Order: sequence, then structure tokens, then C-alpha cells
Amino acid sequence: MTTLFDSHRLGDLTLPNRVVMAPMTRVRAAAGGLATPSMATYYAQRATAGLILTEGVQPSLIGQSNPGTPGLHTDEQVESWRPVTAAVHANGGRISAQIMHGGRVSHSDTTGMQPVGPSAVPAAGDVFTPTGPQPAPVPRALDTADVPEHAQSYAEAARRAVDAGFDGVELHGANGYLISQFLSSNANVRTDRYGGSVTNRIRFAVEATAATIDAVGKTRTGIRLSPGGTFWGVAETDVPVLYAALLTELARLEVAYVHLEATTDEHVLLGLRRAWPGTLIVNPTLPMGPKQTGRTDADHWLGLGADLISFGRAFIANPDLVERLRLGLPIAPVDEATYYQGGDAGYLTYPAYQHTG
Repeated sequence: MTTLFDSHRLGDLTLPNRVVMAPMTRVRAAAGGLATPSMATYYAQRATAGLILTEGVQPSLIGQSNPGTPGLHTDEQVESWRPVTAAVHANGGRISAQIMHGGRVSHSDTTGMQPVGPSAVPAAGDVFTPTGPQPAPVPRALDTADVPEHAQSYAEAARRAVDAGFDGVELHGANGYLISQFLSSNANVRTDRYGGSVTNRIRFAVEATAATIDAVGKTRTGIRLSPGGTFWGVAETDVPVLYAALLTELARLEVAYVHLEATTDEHVLLGLRRAWPGTLIVNPTLPMGPKQTGRTDADHWLGLGADLISFGRAFIANPDLVERLRLGLPIAPVDEATYYQGGDAGYLTYPAYQHTG
């Protein structure tokens, strides 16, 4: 039987284990969306993961969702990421950048611009701004002619990511952000070629993925999806049909992997596993839900056909998570108050397990 500690070939990479560090927003970037020396240390501490996926990185200023997040749309940002990727590689790790366009989940106080989305429908809830949470604004509905520019922004960021030393990229197609908004049946009420039917609703995701593959190659390109997820108020009709159609197109493009979140029933996810012929990463527990992913969840999904398992919160407080899982050591708890507070406390201050003899 496949175990978490078997190697796996992913594109041009050989992963020494099947533990993936899931992307997690930590809002530690410097002004101008620059990566920092602390970020280099943070990711390098976790380099024993088979693959590290970074926090969401905006592909454009208008694509920025939260304050304090890093970008990949300026030369300065590229330069700031190079010490991060170099530190991970020096520790023997592999790291991909998650490219995240926030779409309607943004605010003019953060970017200086009105957010954009598939339709003029605001997200549910408050969004983060430099002065605290504010109600999500009504986005500007993208004109049909403007949509390809935003699909192309993923590709341009991917090109910059490779230039910065990343091993690959993951398109953030989940959790209510721009790709997810186009997949949605309530955030997307368009009547043009990007809205309405399943074929039209998946079009933006497919075009963004195809552009990224054209930019950096299929072996460097993955995508994260949250079938049936309701983050930021999105809703999806015909979830099995919608995602089976999307996976069919992604299979035709031969993306390196699909990363599924457990945001729908297990039998639906198993149907998508059967529909997807390539490498599958599964995040077995609901992101930001009540339960963290553990060894039991990982083994369960490996038995169901997942190739790799992503762990989120457990990696925050356990930089040596792979070793703890391997040896059955206790998983340290995380201090939720330090998730987004900035600074090194709760970021670089979690130690490896202290063995006592």
C-alpha cells in the first residue's frame, strides 16, 4: 500500500514523500508586495515537505485580495523571492508559488482600484483592508474583451515565478477567488461566452491554465479547486457535472496535478478522482474548518487513490511535520491569534520536536 513516505514523480520533480504543505495566507510581506528574509526562513524551515505551496501570490495589483500579501508582477517582487526559493532549495526542498487573483474579494482601500469580477455581485461578508474589515464592495463586471487579460495575468506571474526560482506554480481556482467566481452560478450571472452553461463557466479556468502552460510548461503547472465550496458566498450548481467537465479539459491540457479540497461529499470527490487521470493532491479536511488534517485522514485518502496529501494548519506550528508524522510524535497546537498579526512571533518561533533521552 502507498504510504505518506513513499516518493512520487511530479512533472520534472521527484518528491521524497507525499506530504504537501498547503498554501496559507500569513500576511508577512513587506510594502510593495515584497517577500522578506523572514519568509525565506519560514519556508526553509519546512523544506522536508515533499512539496511546499506558498501563500497566495497576487498576479497584478488589482488581483490583490488582502493587505500584506506578496506579489509576482514587478521586477522588485521577483528579486525579493529569489532568496526564498534559494533557501528552500539549499535545505533540499521543492517550492511552487500559488497564484491567486482575488477578483471581487478585495477593496479599493487595499489596491486603490475597484475590484473586478465576472459580474457586479459583491462577495458575502467583510473583506480585509488596511484599516480593518469592511463590507465587500460591488465589483466592476469585466467586459468580455477584458477577461483574457486577467486570464493571462496568471501566465505572466508564472513566468516571473520561474524567473524567481520556483519549481512550479499552482493556480488558485478555489475558495471564492476569481477562477472560483467564474465557476460559480451566483457570482457569475454573465450571458456571454463566460457565463451560463457549464462549458461557459469553466472557460476562464481553462484559458488561465492554458495560458500558464504556454508560459512555463505543463510539468510546472497545477491548479487547486474547491468543488461545491461556499467561501465568500459563492454557490455552484451541478457540481459533479461542472467539475467533471473542467477535469476533462485539464486532462487534455495535461496539467501536472489537480489539488482538491474536501468541500463536498466524499462520493463526489471519488467520482472526480475517477475522472482525473493524473496526479491528485487531496486536502482531506475543510480549510479553516474545525478539524486539522492528521495522519488518519492522510492514510484514508491515500487508500482511496489520492497521490499526495496537503496539510495546512499543522505545518504552521510544526516545521518538522513530516518527521512528526513519520515517527508518530505529538503535533503541536497552533496559536490562531498569530495567523495574520505580522512579525516573527507565531511565524518563526515554533520549534522542531525536542527529543529527550
